[in-house]
Amino acid sequence: MRKATWGLLLLLLLLLACVATCDPSDQDQNGDEKGPRRRGHVSVVVVGGTGDLANKYLWQGFFHLYATQVGKGHTFAFYGGGLSPADKGTPLLFEILKSQTCPEELSAERCALVRDQFLRLTQYWQLKTEEDYQTLGKHIETQLGQEGMTEAGRFFYLSVPAFAYANIAERVNRSCRPPQNAWLRVVLEKPFGHDLSSAQELATQLASSLKEDEMYRIDHYLGKQVVSQILPFRKQNRKFLKQIWNKHHIDRMEIVLKETLDAKGRISFYDQYGVIRDVIQNHLTEVMTLLTMRVPKNLTDCKEIDQNKLKIFSAFHPLDKGSAVIGQYQSYNSEVQLELNKTKDHLSLTPTFTGIAVHTTMPQYEGIPIFLMSGKLLDERVGYARITFKNNVFCVQDPNSVTCKQKQIVFYIGHGALGYPAILVSKNLFRPALVGSRWKEVSEDKDTLLFGMPLSDYYIQVPTVQREAYTELILQVFRGRMDHFVSADSLLASWRFWTPLLNSLAHTFPRPYPGGAANGNQLNFELHGREVRFCTEALVNVIPQERAGGESFQVMQGKYRSADMVSAWAEELVERLANDLQEAAEEAVQEGAPFHLALSGGSSPVALFRRLTQHHYAFPWWNTHVWLADERCVPPSEAESNFRTVHDHLLQHARVPYFHVHPMPVQLNQRLCVEEDGGALAYERDITRLVNASSFSYVLLGVGYDGHTASLFPGTALDAHGERLVALTESPVKPHQRMSLTFAAINRARRVSVLIMGKGKHELVTQLSRIKDTPDRWPITKIQPVSGRLVWYIDYDALLGQ
Repeated sequence: MRKATWGLLLLLLLLLACVATCDPSDQDQNGDEKGPRRRGHVSVVVVGGTGDLANKYLWQGFFHLYATQVGKGHTFAFYGGGLSPADKGTPLLFEILKSQTCPEELSAERCALVRDQFLRLTQYWQLKTEEDYQTLGKHIETQLGQEGMTEAGRFFYLSVPAFAYANIAERVNRSCRPPQNAWLRVVLEKPFGHDLSSAQELATQLASSLKEDEMYRIDHYLGKQVVSQILPFRKQNRKFLKQIWNKHHIDRMEIVLKETLDAKGRISFYDQYGVIRDVIQNHLTEVMTLLTMRVPKNLTDCKEIDQNKLKIFSAFHPLDKGSAVIGQYQSYNSEVQLELNKTKDHLSLTPTFTGIAVHTTMPQYEGIPIFLMSGKLLDERVGYARITFKNNVFCVQDPNSVTCKQKQIVFYIGHGALGYPAILVSKNLFRPALVGSRWKEVSEDKDTLLFGMPLSDYYIQVPTVQREAYTELILQVFRGRMDHFVSADSLLASWRFWTPLLNSLAHTFPRPYPGGAANGNQLNFELHGREVRFCTEALVNVIPQERAGGESFQVMQGKYRSADMVSAWAEELVERLANDLQEAAEEAVQEGAPFHLALSGGSSPVALFRRLTQHHYAFPWWNTHVWLADERCVPPSEAESNFRTVHDHLLQHARVPYFHVHPMPVQLNQRLCVEEDGGALAYERDITRLVNASSFSYVLLGVGYDGHTASLFPGTALDAHGERLVALTESPVKPHQRMSLTFAAINRARRVSVLIMGKGKHELVTQLSRIKDTPDRWPITKIQPVSGRLVWYIDYDALLGQ
């Protein structure tokens, strides 16, 4: 029995050792250090050590780590890794290091000494090849041997693009892994994938080189002082919250991150990710789980925290397109064109703003909307999580009394009207207990309103010393506190939750907004059941003065160049055009005739194609013939082909019979647009044979900056086509050769629409409104249906330049 007892005790000790990274013995539940677990030498390697992130945050965090830990039994060596050779990288690194500031608790004399030591212990190291990592590994081993130091561990921070993670992790594993009695900790920066499948692939790649407890996936929001105290606050105040933290008392939750900056300078990254991938899927989702998950018994037990997070993910209602609204600030597309070297007709659908409503099936929170909102070029920079409670008090005479006011708890992350991180509880709820020894209660009587209430109406707690998030998280990696980081299971659960929404929004046209205070109420959104919608369709201040009544409207009708005009914000304009197109198609079918639709190239119709395929399921595609108004002389499989665009965004999603699809024959006899091959005549014969009186039911056109339409360009002998329906033409830009419907064919149509979108077209729209019919200079002015109807569809950006 005695031997069995000792064996059981030994097994228990081994199990406790195994979970040490989740619940380290040198930490209490508030994160205060109680005593070191393992002393010795720590090698810190910052891969990407001269990059922007390292410059702004990382080296300050590592200097703070050194300044607070030196003299406590640890020794350090720091390596700034980069692709440049040492003679170029070293000056860059030390220019960064010289600007680091000391912790407030250090005296000036101590600060000078510590900074000097830190500089002497830091060196630049080229990390470009396998051999570079091998040399670094041998250097660390040699240094430890020569100085007789015991190794505590190696700390790698990968401040590089995610595509480089797997390769670097493999090299670290092969060449820089410490001996078994020392730890290895590798920090990975977001993004951790682009969607669920890419995140799974990245996780598999990394798992082949690193153990899960060696990977620290950093979300710097978890290092924000207020965010890190959400669970401690809920635990410390469970006596009060137990009664009210449920659907019977909570009205809603709001998790907000507003930015005033645009995306300039990081478009190459941002255009691939957008606002949901950039901040919603990670930062705001982490806050949402902390607010809704079950509070763990042990706040430092990363396994229990992870299990509770996974449970809440499994309880969230699935998201679809109706769960969100998206927007894009108006200058974003021109920034994309400039930074990514795109043409003026390039259209990016990347959202820079979103409002989302999340619901959960958990009985505790059933029916409570959780709003997540973030955007660029908004009116202020601020981050917060706000829980508002129902107030059943009816105030008869004194609505300004504390009892009558909004009941709320605010986790104020920073910036904004308050200007500092804080936890605020309205005084008509309860007086909260302090969340930890590093926090204090303060009184604020300054004339500031926060969510409609003066600060004097709140109990306010703030950190005694404000710390930057990266500084805090670097310290937690050093301590082995994995509860501050994102596990593989939690990461994949998050992507599993968000990927369906991302897929459903992939082809949605974001609402444009001007930015800053000019946004007004354009981005306000509301909840209808579980569906999120913008509150207003348009702003009164963009309506032309001749519009009577000044009422708010969705679509405006008027006249432009003596023809009918429809105008609206881009999203509503495309919706109206799609409705009008379907109405024309249904009218043709009711008359017993096929609907013959001719489409031109360019990027503007893409939004229309997506609208038709995603919302117009009753469109009579089975009785529709799709023709091209013009085509570039390139193989139809190439990206520049107009047919390729129509196919990818419309035909492959709509049930158009394949024998009703009529691409222009620009490639005959293995040649492109050769006159003697007769491609233009062949297309004309098809039109004459299939289209009654050669009169298309509907022709959709655009207009270029030079006034061309279809492939009819200024300065060319347009009248030489005579009564021909199809002709080969010349473009001033590559590819020069084109095939196009002529004016004779277009003007026979029963309905012709000209779609003009984007602020870049405002000058063109203004010029066209003033000039007379001059087809040689402005070919678009010769679009004059003989017996049909011409309608201009112009969005507000193009019409008003706003």
